[in-house]
Amino acid sequence: MDSFDVLVIGGGPAGYVAAIRAAQLGFKTACVDAFERNGKASLGGTCLNVGCIPSKAMLDSSEKFEVMQHDFAEHGINVQGASLDIAKMLGRKNGVVDKLTGGVAYLFKKNKITSFFGLGKLVRADGDGWIVDAAGTEVRAARVIVATGSSPRALPLAPFGGHIVENSGALEFTAVPEKLGVIGAGVIGLELGSVWRRLGADVTVLEAMPGFLMAADDAIAKEGLKLFKKQGLDFHFGVNITSVEQDESGVSVTYTEQDKEVTARFDKLIVSIGRVPHTQGLGADAVGLALDERGFVKVDQHYRTNLQNVFAIGDVIGGAMLAHKAEEEGVALAEMLAGQAGHVNYDVIPWVIYTSPEIAWAGLTEKQAKDRGLSIKTGQFPFSANGRALGHGDTRGFVKIIADAQTDKLLGVHMIGGGVSELIGEVVAIMEFGGSSEDLARTVHAHPTLSEVVKEAALATDKRALHM
Repeated sequence: MDSFDVLVIGGGPAGYVAAIRAAQLGFKTACVDAFERNGKASLGGTCLNVGCIPSKAMLDSSEKFEVMQHDFAEHGINVQGASLDIAKMLGRKNGVVDKLTGGVAYLFKKNKITSFFGLGKLVRADGDGWIVDAAGTEVRAARVIVATGSSPRALPLAPFGGHIVENSGALEFTAVPEKLGVIGAGVIGLELGSVWRRLGADVTVLEAMPGFLMAADDAIAKEGLKLFKKQGLDFHFGVNITSVEQDESGVSVTYTEQDKEVTARFDKLIVSIGRVPHTQGLGADAVGLALDERGFVKVDQHYRTNLQNVFAIGDVIGGAMLAHKAEEEGVALAEMLAGQAGHVNYDVIPWVIYTSPEIAWAGLTEKQAKDRGLSIKTGQFPFSANGRALGHGDTRGFVKIIADAQTDKLLGVHMIGGGVSELIGEVVAIMEFGGSSEDLARTVHAHPTLSEVVKEAALATDKRALHM
């Protein structure tokens, strides 16, 4: 029987990063993962295979198509006869995925990580360690890390299949649907709805919550809704779906909105109402692994489960279901196992929505800060007053900074605009070190760059913005 110091169950962002870091730290490491794409083992989990990476590839392709059609003329570039080749677009997306998932496999070989393809299951305790069924082969592990991720939450009225799809299916349409329905106005719904709207679909978004992006700062949500509506996304909030019926040609969705019953017909329906922890096949019940009432694996602050030498990280333990959060937990846990001081600061994890414009935030919203009784000051600066944004021809959005009124400590940053997924990082770095808006404002930013808007927003917290 093979024996390992660390065995990771799950090869997504939490699992493969934990395995790589554990191997770097000198542990004999193995990873068992069951993700399969095109009939072959494919490391990287949901993120690399059917989530973050392919969706961003499609977002980029679709945005290029839209910009070519509507924005090039402003630059004096006239394009005629632009057309879509969906098969080629999907092929490019798949190529990006192949390169990255293949890269993870290479990193496993480089770090001498043993890789098993199939399900990983906790079988029984063996002294201080565990016997694990690794894709049909029993192995011994001194420590086991559960990183099995999450799965799309299904709507009971609309099980996945046929014309009703989740995120992976929405990335494989071979033709642009004339009418596309999206249930859920969260990150996935907005991104995938945006892809197909840009390519020509008539998109309707149905959301049960009474408002738009209620987790974001109110100012960002208000601006985002205005801009997305202008693009043609048709939003309906506070809806209650009462019936979903599918036939050979499409899907009929009946819902109530403001006491009115409406039936809408779609060619395709994307259901994006969140994700649930994936523990099927793990053997949790048989070995007594404790789960909470929602099915997440229970852990303490050091990612320890109720079972000795069994740990858990990533989506399967709940919290922010974000790849970068999962990766950081993988690093932190591996370092803890090596006796180091692994740590994740959950207060400054950035959130990003890769629509156009992009939306990004970290830390407290203005409402959250006030609800905590904090005395705050805010600064806001628009991209419309930025030279680089004007040169790009995209002046949508703004940056908003929230700081403590007494200490000037940065409490939150909220952005909407072109490229803000890249701008959020510098503020998160300063927040990580307990920095202030003055620290941000005094930092020299290259000119002309979009990052100057971040500096100006920090200056604005003290009412001393320079360029507006």
